[in-house]
Amino acid sequence: MTTTILTRLVGPLILGLAGIAVLLSLGFWQLSRLAEKEAQIAEIAAQITASPVALPERPQPQHDRFMPVAVSGRFTGDAVHVLASQRAAGTGTHVIAVFETDDGRRILVDRGFLPDADRTRLDGLGGAASVLGNLHWPRDADRYTPAPDLARGLWFSRAVAPIAAHLDTEEVLIVARAETPAPAALRPVPVSIEGIRNDHLEYAITWFALALVWAGMTVFLMWRIRRDSQA
Repeated sequence: MTTTILTRLVGPLILGLAGIAVLLSLGFWQLSRLAEKEAQIAEIAAQITASPVALPERPQPQHDRFMPVAVSGRFTGDAVHVLASQRAAGTGTHVIAVFETDDGRRILVDRGFLPDADRTRLDGLGGAASVLGNLHWPRDADRYTPAPDLARGLWFSRAVAPIAAHLDTEEVLIVARAETPAPAALRPVPVSIEGIRNDHLEYAITWFALALVWAGMTVFLMWRIRRDSQA
């Protein structure tokens, strides 16, 4: 191989190796993020299913999210409906109701999913009850989320702050796992890890595939340069 051909191959070789190194490093970084995310999900799952505790005096969204709690008291009958759907049941709403604890605190409870077909079966929302569930501050609103239709009591997000302000409660939401007595028409939708995304493996595979493609392109380019130089 002549010096001229070697000189022409150096640039593409350096570029190819640099590109492969960058793409591989991104792939391995995604694998490390995968391990971190799996550990986080396992921690959240353990927290969700832990033994319930009494409702903290001042729950904090960052520190107490998913904390299992048990409360007793009564539903006041005040509630809002948040538009939702389930694959098996179709459209409906999450019923977020005001709950007054035995010590006089007013909080919110997501009592579960109410299919449109069962709306006529919904009895009064008030009455004494005990609730087991998890603290949550859903992040399901963005700038495109419509304003609530207050005339119909229909909301389009479970964001706690505006609902709490509307119903005059603390900014505390318990997503019910079980109620005693259990409401007939409502289907509890407890907090779970199912909605937590973990796409890092797919990202890692993508970066490794791109590294392989880059390597193939580099070999092909160097072969073309050598062939043209010998022509």
